[in-house]
Amino acid sequence: MGRAMCILPRILGHWRPRIAPGPLVLILVLSAGEVCAQIHPAASTSLPAVPSVRSMTLPEALEYARFHQPELRAARERFIAVAADARVPAAQWLPSAGAALELVGSSTNNSTSTVFGNDAVDLPRIGGTTIHTNTDWHPYATTLAAVGLRQEIFDFGRIAAQTAAGEALVAIERDRLQLTQLDTTLIVTQAYFAVRAARSVMEAATQAEQRAQVHHDFAQAAVKSGMRPPIELTRATADLTRFTVGRIRSEGNLRIARSVLAAAAGFSEPELDTAQAQETIPPTPSLAEVERRALSSQPEILQALDRRRAQHAQTLAISASTRPNLFATAALSARAGGAPANNGIVPEGRGFIPSVPNYDAGLIFAWPFYEPTIDAAASASRQREWAYDAEIAATRQKALAVAQQVYRRARVAETALGALAQATEAARANYEQADARFRAGLGTSTELADAEAIRLEAEVQQAVGGFELATARANLARVMGD
Repeated sequence: MGRAMCILPRILGHWRPRIAPGPLVLILVLSAGEVCAQIHPAASTSLPAVPSVRSMTLPEALEYARFHQPELRAARERFIAVAADARVPAAQWLPSAGAALELVGSSTNNSTSTVFGNDAVDLPRIGGTTIHTNTDWHPYATTLAAVGLRQEIFDFGRIAAQTAAGEALVAIERDRLQLTQLDTTLIVTQAYFAVRAARSVMEAATQAEQRAQVHHDFAQAAVKSGMRPPIELTRATADLTRFTVGRIRSEGNLRIARSVLAAAAGFSEPELDTAQAQETIPPTPSLAEVERRALSSQPEILQALDRRRAQHAQTLAISASTRPNLFATAALSARAGGAPANNGIVPEGRGFIPSVPNYDAGLIFAWPFYEPTIDAAASASRQREWAYDAEIAATRQKALAVAQQVYRRARVAETALGALAQATEAARANYEQADARFRAGLGTSTELADAEAIRLEAEVQQAVGGFELATARANLARVMGD
């Protein structure tokens, strides 16, 4: 009887989520075993009353989890973040602007030349100081204030390669989001049917207790009238106490199962119940269909393929970084230098006030055509592509093996449930016969207790069988990527 009543830990033992359950769920699962171990026959015959618990159908629970389950919400935010990262390279097509202020003290050995040299503003240096035949180390002040604009003209495919690499990472994150959605669906479905099974067990235990109470009252009356020996009442009392303990445990397990469902769906309240609507379990598809869907739709395989594509896109982006670049630049500046110019004029302020205006515009072509570190990085990236090729083959083989195993479990559970229903009917018929014999004075309380235990065990096993079938079908849907 104790083995039958501790059914929730056995039900939860089938729960193998691919995403790690939170600490609350783990505590709830462990507490199920504590309920079975700690309740003593001398305990109270009823659990503390609980407020009304909200109930949902399975589609409602799945829809609620879609927007409130923390793991799913985190996966969705990761996808949005990676999608934002993928838009960064395309911003290189937008014009960039900058400003610069400089105060420099330096020598002025110079000739007339124009040189770009500022990261913020593409600003040419205009040399116009006096050209000396001898080197002059006398320092002079120079000031500068400038604003500039830069615009990409042609990138030779570099930005497109970087954008493609970012979009490939978005595809990987989309696969991860889909995987989390499927895992959440599986967890909620398993927890949902665990509540249904726990309720079936509780109902069976409650009915067993009620029947035991009737038998106890009948035995008590028979003993008082002298029609039965006192041992019949003693045995009936022991059986009643045993079934009461079973009912208490089943009530506790039902509440724990509700808590597990609430945690799985991300429900804000401590417990979540299942609605009384009948959930239909679709027929099991053929093995060939399961294998085909698993190889074409399973997120693990899609993720492995997208990782291979992303690595190839990364290789192209690395190689494209050595391609030429053509961009336009323009700047408006004011400057002054304290060194005397060729005409002997020294600007007002002797270089400390940028009073000489200038503008410039240019078209720049740059080509880092040889960079050994980039070539090495591209070679390493290609090596990772080959590694991902091997991972794809391993993932396909594993997915196919898992699909076959899950399919066979579903077929076994489907076949076993019919046999369990027959066993329950037989156990009930056996109990009815034992009860009739007991009331007629032909049977003993021991015979009746054995019939009651067989009936209760059969009803519990039928509840477990229904849970196993629902869980197997949920795992089958997960394998096929539904």
